[in-house]
Amino acid sequence: MNQIKYDLHCHSTASDGTLLPAEVVLRAKEHGVTTLALTDHDTIAGLAQAQQTAQENEISLISGIELSCTWNKRTFHILGLDIDPNNAELLEGIKNLQNTRLERAYKIAHKLEKNKIPGAFDAVLESAGSGMITRSHFAEFLLKNDYVSTIQGAFDHYLGQSKPAFVSTQWAELDNTINWINNAGGIAVVAHPLRYKLTASWMRRFLTDFKELGGQGIEIITGRSTPDEIRRAAHFATQFQLHGSVGSDFHTPKNQWVELGRLAALPNNIRPIWQLFTA
Repeated sequence: MNQIKYDLHCHSTASDGTLLPAEVVLRAKEHGVTTLALTDHDTIAGLAQAQQTAQENEISLISGIELSCTWNKRTFHILGLDIDPNNAELLEGIKNLQNTRLERAYKIAHKLEKNKIPGAFDAVLESAGSGMITRSHFAEFLLKNDYVSTIQGAFDHYLGQSKPAFVSTQWAELDNTINWINNAGGIAVVAHPLRYKLTASWMRRFLTDFKELGGQGIEIITGRSTPDEIRRAAHFATQFQLHGSVGSDFHTPKNQWVELGRLAALPNNIRPIWQLFTA
């Protein structure tokens, strides 16, 4: 009997990934994934293609999304797993987030232009196509046009917080985000919790609100989790009685450190998020 392998966080060209949704599914199968969630940023545009390819290749696809939200003037990402992608309330929320992304892109491009870097807005619109415009598209533009030598350099010098082209953005509020997911029959999961660099006390405040508002899960394992990070995330899951999730956060084959299905095992004392999936 084949071993079940989950990867519940990855991206396609529908947002800031470099592979088509179908290609993500096929790559996941190559790496032994049996249950995959496609979780593009603020869009479900890739789910139909991914679902068709998954069915043709006997992979279980969980309909997912990664929603941007604001809590206490900080940006967080909340995964919606096992959602109904046709839910009207969720679709309306996604539409609002997409408008916010477009406004942010315009502001970033304007700031770059003030720093003698023209043409960014039209370039990222073209490269994103029908997908969501993310800061990664601007990073690719800066790299392609030799303003930086690496993608990380684009964030370090232009796009990161307090840098010349950084734009502070008000996303959806945390309560709205969780409501959209729950009303679409899904499960709200905190994505990569340690990436926000919160102190333990701030993390407890955030998770208190997250749980009270109807959140049910926290990502314990990511594509680059260290043993210490797994231990810390698992501690928060236990403390707040949250189910644990696992996801590579795969974006591109070019990143040798992050691969679909290449994930540590969920600690034995953590309740798996897939226990909550609808049959």
